[in-house]
Amino acid sequence: MSERIILIETSTALCSAAIVEDGEIVSSRESDAMRSHASLTALFVDEMLKERGLALKDCSAVCVSLGPGSYTGLRVGVSTAKGLCFGSGLPLLAVGTLDILASQALDDASISGDCDYIIPMIDARRMEVYTAIYDREGKRLSEVEARIIDSESFSDLQGRKLFIGDGALKCEPVLQGDNRFVQSCPTAVGMKKIAREAFLRGDFKDVAYLEPFYLKEFVATVSKKKII
Repeated sequence: MSERIILIETSTALCSAAIVEDGEIVSSRESDAMRSHASLTALFVDEMLKERGLALKDCSAVCVSLGPGSYTGLRVGVSTAKGLCFGSGLPLLAVGTLDILASQALDDASISGDCDYIIPMIDARRMEVYTAIYDREGKRLSEVEARIIDSESFSDLQGRKLFIGDGALKCEPVLQGDNRFVQSCPTAVGMKKIAREAFLRGDFKDVAYLEPFYLKEFVATVSKKKII
């Protein structure tokens, strides 16, 4: 039987899903329609399985992007992945959103090029991003953190830096040095390598207890509209 993993990525404004079979993407779906994650994620999986003539039982695992990222998006993705695993008995995998962005950069030499560091950035409003530092091989060198960006951010790193993610371009005007900026959302297709590595390691998660990695607590805002 082929090694077949369903991939789900919903951590940002882009909702995406894919199927990787023996290391190669065989089907994928994406949408950047606003507030569509809840209606599209499970639908995408169903469409891909039908397209390939597969049932859930024909797959080896489900892998979801764990965060950090959008509170609502992560909740939808993790809930969908857990539901698929509960219903089918498939094992559950989870990978970090920043790891996905770093892997996407390394998959495309025109993006990563001769950079010494890869610094994924997930937008966290205003000048704050969720970020971490990776070396040119994709090894994470720092903890994942919520960081407010200013002109001194990452100035201690000697060498060319690639900033990639949906929070990259907003930081370009304030960051100093020999840098490259790529505005990009993490994708399910970009998960293929690290999801397969997690599967081969047997790094399976507890379906009942897995929670998204929000990094920061969700804060509800009060509407300014008058309610009559």
